[in-house]
Amino acid sequence: MTRRLFFIGLWFAFLGYAFLLAPPDRPETVDLIINLSSGNWDGLNPAIVALFNLMGIFPFAYGAMMFADGRGQKIGAWVFAAASFGVGAFAILPYLALRDPNPNLEGDLNPLLRFWDSRILGGILTLGAIALLGFGLSQGNWSDFSQQWQSSRFIHVMSLDFCLLCGLVPALLGDDMARRGLKNPKLFWAVSLTPLLGLLLYLSLRPPLEAATPALQDSPQSS
Repeated sequence: MTRRLFFIGLWFAFLGYAFLLAPPDRPETVDLIINLSSGNWDGLNPAIVALFNLMGIFPFAYGAMMFADGRGQKIGAWVFAAASFGVGAFAILPYLALRDPNPNLEGDLNPLLRFWDSRILGGILTLGAIALLGFGLSQGNWSDFSQQWQSSRFIHVMSLDFCLLCGLVPALLGDDMARRGLKNPKLFWAVSLTPLLGLLLYLSLRPPLEAATPALQDSPQSS
């Protein structure tokens, strides 16, 4: 119950901050979102372009844990995973609040689950994230980004959303490791404390689900 209340409280806090305390949106925000979504990036700050596209990598990374986790839940993970492509942590937090601990894989692997479990998917996401981080960090105009962070709700909330998604990884990671027979607290914390790239490298190297031991495993957090 404490865990559920924590995630529910965090969801309400983030929602309230985004709509009540974050800077107001600029008139050109809609045009900015359209240009970012359509790939019309000429004249846009590379730091914002990189951040926007990194937010598109997170739903795939979370889906790679959520779809196996959702097999043992009373709620379907796919609804929240799909919604996260549009609203990020606003969709992930309710799932974390409603789910139960699930260190086992329920049922057999199907083609869809094999896709989300694939190391190839993890590798593609890792390479994409490295390219975007390199592009944003090396080419970004950070004084402009700072100004927009202070004056644009879209940029402000998207930045906080990125940070929150980095911080929520441990909530699913422990059970994902347990489903694969991994009981390694050092690995758990190394992945959890390395923003984004830690999770993506884990997805690229983790043992496949069919190699996991069938017996009930403890999550690494409890070790």
